[in-house]
Amino acid sequence: PWTPLRYTPTPAYVIIDVKPVSMKIPTTAYFAAEESKGDGNPPQWTFKHISSEIGAMESEEVGVEHLLRDVKDTTISTLANQVSGKLAAIRGLQERLGEIDAYLKQVLEGKLPVNHQIMYMLQDVFNLLPNIAVEDLVRAMSMKTNDMSLAIYLASIIRSVGALHNLINNKLVNKERERSAESKEKEREKEKEGKAKASKDKETADGKAAAPPAEKPNADK
Repeated sequence: PWTPLRYTPTPAYVIIDVKPVSMKIPTTAYFAAEESKGDGNPPQWTFKHISSEIGAMESEEVGVEHLLRDVKDTTISTLANQVSGKLAAIRGLQERLGEIDAYLKQVLEGKLPVNHQIMYMLQDVFNLLPNIAVEDLVRAMSMKTNDMSLAIYLASIIRSVGALHNLINNKLVNKERERSAESKEKEREKEKEGKAKASKDKETADGKAAAPPAEKPNADK
């Protein structure tokens, strides 16, 4: 029978969630390990949970990003895609910061040992953060925010003016259609009246032609 031990001495069982709900990595990994209870019985195989992460080489990341550019949902606008992507990134960052906070609290409480490699990485993260106390940086960020707000404001005004213009054009078109319909109705009524008058005149003329001539009085009498 097929067994993964034929190909690797430590096989891993990975469950991938194709429809993830949270922003965590959608994988759960386990590996088989022998567990001995110490009661004299032979050890038994059991699954143990291991942490998993998803990584890629730089060339693979570039290839995937290039392919994802052509994968677009036509039912969602570009702005909605950008907003949803930024929201997902912010949620993921919030979860990662929560994990870091929980880890540091456990280290301070003595529940976990100090991992110097993790501490060095956290120190690098803090060193790369910008110093927002600099006046030039605060002014630059304010100007950037104001420019973005101005662009959004102008876009909203343009969209409102465009919507009003389309509304006025639609109203004019509807009025023109109503006028054309009324004129056509009046023409039909006139045609009906003309046909009715013509038929009435014809009946009157036919009646006069069919009537017998009046007799002349006898002069001898």
